[in-house]
Amino acid sequence: MCIFDHMIVFKYIFWLLYRIWFYIVMALPVIIMFPFLFISILKESWYPYFFKMARLWSKFILIFMGFGYRFERDEVPEKGKSYMFIANHTSMADIMLMLVAVKNPFVFVGKAELAKIPLFGFFYKRTCILVDRSSPKSRQAVFLRAQKRLKSGLSICIFPEGGVPEEHIELDKFKDGAFRLAINHQIPIVPLTFGDNKKRFSYTFFSGNPGRMRAKIHKFMTTEGLTIEDTKSLNAESRDVILSQLKYFNN
Repeated sequence: MCIFDHMIVFKYIFWLLYRIWFYIVMALPVIIMFPFLFISILKESWYPYFFKMARLWSKFILIFMGFGYRFERDEVPEKGKSYMFIANHTSMADIMLMLVAVKNPFVFVGKAELAKIPLFGFFYKRTCILVDRSSPKSRQAVFLRAQKRLKSGLSICIFPEGGVPEEHIELDKFKDGAFRLAINHQIPIVPLTFGDNKKRFSYTFFSGNPGRMRAKIHKFMTTEGLTIEDTKSLNAESRDVILSQLKYFNN
């Protein structure tokens, strides 16, 4: 076997162990904090306490996976104000980076399938707004649950690509849901661009490595005075902001 073949074998062994290590560092803090996490989800009004522990969990994972994160902020969310946070979605680490980047308590709108992940899924389905994108009834229920959370003073986070695009796609088309919700509630949209997550830890099993993760929190986009007729233009404008920054990161 030549040196090149040895290197390939070593890479695949590293990727296998790296994925296993990810699930270990995901599970360990949850096991340690389980009683406190469980208590924090017993009442919806206690969600901010759960959110603080979720941020600690995220920092633990990023640090022990060897991901050094760096944030650039054009604007900082105000404490006690509701926002619609959106970002490109390329990695299993997007959830963690979003939780570390944003201090304002928010609720994820996410795929129902993630609720099947052992341990993580237990809390995920009790704290996030789950959506089955193949079901119109499920999509309608998302709006009702999101409205309830916004009225309680929380923010919402949606990955508007509606899933994880194939790896060759830089940024997929955005769904309209996040923008309709933001317009209905007249809350600002906060676009974030994650520059390195696909390279660091994509959904391809045999891939990934430690390194920096850059994120840009862009200037907020107001929805004051906008109507549902403005949804498409707001969608396109938000996507242009994120795509432009992605191209800058990749240069």
